[in-house]
Amino acid sequence: MIRFENLEKHLEAFKKYVIQQSKANLTKGGKKASGELYKSIDAESKVSQNSFELDFLMEDYASFVDLGVKGKKSSSKAPNSPFKFGSGTGRKGGLTQGIDKWVRLKGIQFKSKETGMKLSYKNTAFLITRGIYNKGIKPTLFFTKPFEKGFKRLDDEMIEAFGLDVDEFLKFTLKNIK
Repeated sequence: MIRFENLEKHLEAFKKYVIQQSKANLTKGGKKASGELYKSIDAESKVSQNSFELDFLMEDYASFVDLGVKGKKSSSKAPNSPFKFGSGTGRKGGLTQGIDKWVRLKGIQFKSKETGMKLSYKNTAFLITRGIYNKGIKPTLFFTKPFEKGFKRLDDEMIEAFGLDVDEFLKFTLKNIK
């Protein structure tokens, strides 16, 4: 039976590269509020006789952070995003809950123009949520860029690694036939 050690080694290197670069992009882009998304980035790989599989795992909302979301009234922030606020496909209140949690975590409170007093966290979250809902979320491509960059390099490396594994298998088989 052929063992794909070289192929596994290159898959593992690709996996580590994408995870490390994705986490670095989140940090550099200031997208590490609670750290939940950062901590959730992981991958699982499996190489079998006829195939190999590589799954990247992360929080559900990672796609929205990566690809952005078109706003209800404007698509200018994320014109190429497959996601849009107000489409009726998302979870009701998910954005509101997330922003409320973020506002409290960061200690953000707007001030009233009339009184100059701080607004409640709930009111501050409402104003931010309304703006995001209408205008959208700009894509960060924190995952897409390292994945595509690593994948371009992977093509040649995978072919070479697969060839080395087959070559080693043939040498072993021919040696044992004598």
